[in-house]
Amino acid sequence: MNNNYPVITLCGSTRFKNEFMEVQKRLTLEGNIVISVGLFGHSGDQEVWENMDEGTLTKTKEMLDDMHKRKIDMADSIYVINVGGYIGESTRSEIEYAKVHGKKVMYLEEM
Repeated sequence: MNNNYPVITLCGSTRFKNEFMEVQKRLTLEGNIVISVGLFGHSGDQEVWENMDEGTLTKTKEMLDDMHKRKIDMADSIYVINVGGYIGESTRSEIEYAKVHGKKVMYLEEM
């Protein structure tokens, strides 16, 4: 058995929760270690943002963005969940970060 499993970090809008879950399953069954988002703030985890003042909300979003870049650091490549070709500002930043750090970039949908 080959124990040198490629590590892939998923990137994309958290509005695509179902697609994240499907890609995570598929890539795992293909023999990859998959790192995903910690929560789906745009599709199902809205309670995360409830009762946060603007300052706390901003700091939390900054922390989550930084944490995701650390997940990219741990990976061999990233896999962008770009349903309908959609790539938002945060995901664009993650793609550029991955490229600068020599990570392979793969997409759900052709670019």
